[in-house]
Amino acid sequence: MSRFTYQGEQAKEISFPLGGIGSGSLGLSGSGRLIDWELYNRPNKQSDNYFSHFAIKTEADGELLDARVLHGDLPPGHMGNIRYRHHGGYGFGPNRSTLAGVPHFESLKFTGEFPIAKLDFADAKFPGLIQMTAFNPFIPLNDRDSSIPSAFFDIEITNTTARTLDYTLCFTVSNPFMDEQRVSQYTQVQNSHMIKLSSTGYATHDPKYGDLTIATDSEDISYQEYWYRGDWFDNLEMYWNDLTTAGKFKNRSYETAQSKAVPEHTDHSTLAAHIHLGPGEKRSVRFVLSWSFPNVVNDWNPQSCSCEGGNCDPLVHNSWTNYYATIFPNSTASAAYALQHWDRLYQETLMFKEALFSSTLPPAVLDAVSANISILKSPTCLRLTDGSFYGWEGCLPDQGSCEGSCTHVWNYAYALPFLFPALERSMRDLDFHYNQREDGRMSFRLQLPVGRAANNYRACADGQFGGVMKTYRDWKICGDTAWLKQHWSAVKQSIEYAWSATNEDRWDADKDGVLEGRQHHTLDMELFGPNAWLNGFYLGALKAGAEMAEALGEQETAGEYRALFNRGKAWTDEHLFNGSYYHQIVDVKDQSLLLSYDASAMKHYWNAEKQEMKYQIVDGCGVDQVVAQWHANISGLGEIFNPAQTKSALQAIYEHNFKKSMQDVFNPCRIYSLNDEAGVMICVWPEGTQKPAVPLTYAQETMNGFEYQAAIHMIQEGLVTEGLEIVEAIRDRYDGYRRNPWNEYECGSNYARSMASYALIPTLSGFEFDMVQGMIGFNPVLQEGDFQCFWSLDSGWGVLTKSEHAVSVCVLYGTLTLSTLQLPFLAGQQIESIVLEDKAISYSAMSGTISFTSPVTVESGGAVQVQVRRG
Repeated sequence: MSRFTYQGEQAKEISFPLGGIGSGSLGLSGSGRLIDWELYNRPNKQSDNYFSHFAIKTEADGELLDARVLHGDLPPGHMGNIRYRHHGGYGFGPNRSTLAGVPHFESLKFTGEFPIAKLDFADAKFPGLIQMTAFNPFIPLNDRDSSIPSAFFDIEITNTTARTLDYTLCFTVSNPFMDEQRVSQYTQVQNSHMIKLSSTGYATHDPKYGDLTIATDSEDISYQEYWYRGDWFDNLEMYWNDLTTAGKFKNRSYETAQSKAVPEHTDHSTLAAHIHLGPGEKRSVRFVLSWSFPNVVNDWNPQSCSCEGGNCDPLVHNSWTNYYATIFPNSTASAAYALQHWDRLYQETLMFKEALFSSTLPPAVLDAVSANISILKSPTCLRLTDGSFYGWEGCLPDQGSCEGSCTHVWNYAYALPFLFPALERSMRDLDFHYNQREDGRMSFRLQLPVGRAANNYRACADGQFGGVMKTYRDWKICGDTAWLKQHWSAVKQSIEYAWSATNEDRWDADKDGVLEGRQHHTLDMELFGPNAWLNGFYLGALKAGAEMAEALGEQETAGEYRALFNRGKAWTDEHLFNGSYYHQIVDVKDQSLLLSYDASAMKHYWNAEKQEMKYQIVDGCGVDQVVAQWHANISGLGEIFNPAQTKSALQAIYEHNFKKSMQDVFNPCRIYSLNDEAGVMICVWPEGTQKPAVPLTYAQETMNGFEYQAAIHMIQEGLVTEGLEIVEAIRDRYDGYRRNPWNEYECGSNYARSMASYALIPTLSGFEFDMVQGMIGFNPVLQEGDFQCFWSLDSGWGVLTKSEHAVSVCVLYGTLTLSTLQLPFLAGQQIESIVLEDKAISYSAMSGTISFTSPVTVESGGAVQVQVRRG
């Protein structure tokens, strides 16, 4: 069985997200249940929407043959949940909402290749085979269609018998509103049939205001706007009576809402499609679940009302409108759009999925990349009213985890800048506009609604300088120098804050290219004294700043930054490398270092019992010690640290930090790997080194995003086997049985840092880019035999294909304009011809660098094909 296929208990932790970017999502479980209803502008883990489900029945000549829900067996455990009382409570068995007590399919195979899931249902007693295809559009560069607030289900039925049968496929959804004004109403929009679930009890600006719609474009349908209302178990009992009665559903409607509804007795609506199949025939039915909850409220960190008179509604004052609600006025509109454009949306999503999975990369690599791009479809991500992108760090069970598009966490997230570059640039736009103080200090958590006062906590060194490096990268991805010019003044201020007299933390007070002051970082505390980890970000920002300044004609600024970079780099390589890896220089016994800052430094960092500083690295081997070089390699920025020392440091991380079993590892922190699982620890102190009594925060944890960074960097520096071993170890932990493959967690679920895994694609393909100059290139790491790999930039995406005698750069979506194509692996080989759509292209070539006489534009469906002379 492939890495992407799950059955039985191996699927018990699965929740496959179905939803748009910034629109919330629905989870499809490994047993076919609809779970994690995260549609309401917040996470909602381990939830269901009562009896919402798909079901099917078949009949012949007016006689019922079989009926069952589209579920497999409910996986263990079956003791019930301690959060509930009685029905579904602990000691009462599974909650009734699981429908575990209803006939279902004995065989279910779940194949998940994000963004598409396929579920195959079979049962010896059911006359037919069922395959469900579930998705939400994921079309790189098309962020509008990738943000539709809907879940798409295509359910194919195959008649495996020798007789003609009638099948009824129905979709039931509970009205989520618990008030007495809820309404369920059937309507027809053009050729689509819909039931809209809503409430008339909320004002249009209320955060609870919204609606759901279930819809199908099937021609022959029936429906029930309401299930039977009753007590005890009446509603499900009567529904099953209706389903197992031959023929169509008869509508049931009530003029008034049921009062004092409890979750199990809320109203449910069923929309059914009827099809007639001869022996061996197959046909598909399409269903859409759409939602609209337009009003987002900052209830996690509300600002005080400053309106005149102070009498405005605080919910209004702290709210904004979802981006998707500016496109679709309600869920009926998005459902209609989904059905009308289904074929294109699915084909373009499938084209991306097939392009990604056609890459001839190890299965664990494709697993790591595809699984973590799903984070973009989780409640971790929001889109503000104008479409700008905002991200939590991850998700707590019922709210976001760690607000503000946290700059140091999102440093690692490489999926968005390549797949949806415009959204990534919107994060830079927001940071530079709303988060930067006049002297250049950058707040690392964006406050919502936008425009409110910035967070006044100290700046974060890796977040601030990482923002400069990301600006450089995003400029190279899009080639838009006008965009860079808009932010150049702010970029310079970000860099120069390092030596600003107003820098409270005195990062580089003597302006020597080395951070020596108090340095806040992504592990939530501060380092004191020089260290390669954070100084690398500073050096990367200086080098990126020099290149951007030069491109913008500011030679003096470029010279200043470059000289400072060279000075700092030389000092770092000489003084911070201990012969094996980079460490930190600090005297943890020197109390005066803390006393030179504010009182909080002593309060938080002095261990009075041991008479030493806390939370420092000192001689430790840190997983992120050369992380800036990883970023620089991806964006084409060049050397940050000495190459030989960088490789030695990565080798040390593999030898010391990578534990092939956690069985005997002491970990007082959060437990992300355990027992015989393998993982890379944040910081380790090899034998004979100085370790503080209270060491670097999270030192013993194995956090996925850091692990991916280290593994991918190893691959970049030639430690390919080691890097791939770590990737395999991470994904083995998310195997469907122990953890959800589509939910890598750190500080909460769907954690943004795990999108570091996308960097496996450009790394293993040797992808380089500079759209300012119209250049892309490839130099595959795994060069044995034929090679194929997905690529994506701001203007288009496609695949590279390499065989013994040909190389093809194909554009599947968008366009690509090239002046130069770098193919170092062709150095020394004779190029026979280069063609585009069978037309020869004029070029010159030297050492694998192909320069086109004039820029070449490749349209969607086209390819630049390089033929290499045989023999």
